[in-house]
Formats: sequence, structure tokens, C-alpha cells
Amino acid sequence: MKARTSERLGDALSYLFMLVTFAFFAWPLLWLLSLALRTRKEVFLGVSRFIPKAPTLDNFAMILSSDKFISYLWNALKLSSLSATGCLIVALPAAYAFSRFQFKGKGFWMMALLSVQMISPLVIMVPLYRYMAAIGLLDSHFGTTMVYVALAVPVSTWILKGAIDGIPKTLDEAAMMDGCTRFGVFIRVILPLSTPGIASAFIIAVISGWSQFLVPFLLITKESLTPIGVGIFQYAGTQNDSSIQLLAAACLVSVVPAIVAFLSLQRLILGAMTAGAVKG
Repeated sequence: MKARTSERLGDALSYLFMLVTFAFFAWPLLWLLSLALRTRKEVFLGVSRFIPKAPTLDNFAMILSSDKFISYLWNALKLSSLSATGCLIVALPAAYAFSRFQFKGKGFWMMALLSVQMISPLVIMVPLYRYMAAIGLLDSHFGTTMVYVALAVPVSTWILKGAIDGIPKTLDEAAMMDGCTRFGVFIRVILPLSTPGIASAFIIAVISGWSQFLVPFLLITKESLTPIGVGIFQYAGTQNDSSIQLLAAACLVSVVPAIVAFLSLQRLILGAMTAGAVKG
């Protein structure tokens, strides 16, 4: 009886903790939605009610009909998609090598790779800018994409290694006995069987690229090349307080796709991240 009561209490505390955590992160988004649904007059009057008196979708219509914001969205999608593709091209062979090969210092190099993820772009901002300027890659989607790739490769490599670890090595051996080379095993066996992990790594890399701000803010000055995060920041700096409802709508338009993608595919992502952790 005591064990059952303790179990129920533990469940109740767990749900309470999750509810508080959800409220903590959802509350700013709900206020953002409240601002985005207000009229210019209501924002200008400084009304502090949570539910707008006369909700309107005009702000979203104005944002989505603006050629400037459509360009920002396209640039963000282009940068995040290209960087995710480039990330997979680099991370997949690295993950395969870490999973299947034994070499000296393997554990050290894996930890060193992960430690790169802990370095904030803010720390290397000045040398990064000078380096990109020296090789002529400022105001270039190619140069910005390469930096995105470098930032996303460590986590993607770890995710893909976990996915490949979950594939029995006997399949590699059987394929090689049938005449496959190492490269053939990688293409014909590993890639098809690690598709969920590849999809998860791609999604995480896209979300990471979509949410980047400092790197494009540092490397891109042309408005025609600016992604959505930097575009909203620049828009906020040129507008007055009575345009805050448009800014809120723009922020929601930029944030919601990443949230929806993660919530919709969280099982796939978590499954890939935990793949290979338990072996029978």
C-alpha cells in the first residue's frame, strides 16, 4: 500500500514538474501570440489584458504578404537546408568510422569533437570575421553555410554514431563476404538501415541552422541575403512602438515551424539519439 502511494505521489510530482516547465516556456509564446493578434490601436494604448479585445489576423497577413519577409524566410530555409545536407555529408563517414573502426585515441577524439560544440560563436567572432573577410566569403551564403556545417557536425556525428551502433556488425561481415568493399557496405547496408538516425540528424541540423542569429548577423550585411532571425532584429530597430504587433507576428512566423517540426518528430529524434545505447 505504501509502495503504491509513493508511486502515485511520484507520478503526481512528475506531472506537476512537467506542467510548470511547460508553463515556463509556453507563457512567453502565448504573450507573443496575444500581441500578434492585437490591433495597432490596442498596442499603442498600452492595454495590458492578455486576451485582445478585438483579435485580428491582419498582422500575419501583412507579414506574409511582404516580399521582404518572404525573402527572409527563403534565405533561412535555404541556409538551414544546405547546411544540414553538408553536415550529413561530413558527419556520416565520421560516424561510421567511429562506430566500426578501432584506432588509438578513439575516445579522446570523440570527446574532442563534442567539446567543439561547447565553443560559442561569440568567442571566435573577431577571428571568424577576419578569416572570412580574408578569403572573400563575407556576404555569401556559401561561407555562412560552411560555418553552420562546422557548428552542427559534432552533435550530428554523435547521433549518427548511435544509429550505426544499433546495426549489427554481422551484417557488415556478411556483405563483405559477398564481395562488398567497405564503401559498398557503407552505401548499401549502413545508409539504408540508419535512415531514422539520418532523418533525425538532418532535422536537428535544420532547426539549428534556422535558429542561428550571431553567425549570419556577423557575416551577412546585404538585406537580400539576410535570414529571418537577423531580418526581424533589423526590422525591430527601424520601427516604432506602435508596430510591435507586426514584430510579434513575425517572431511567431519564424519560431512556430521549428517548434512544430520538433514536436511532430520528437519520437523519431529521441529514438535516433538513444539508438545503440542498449544492446541485447
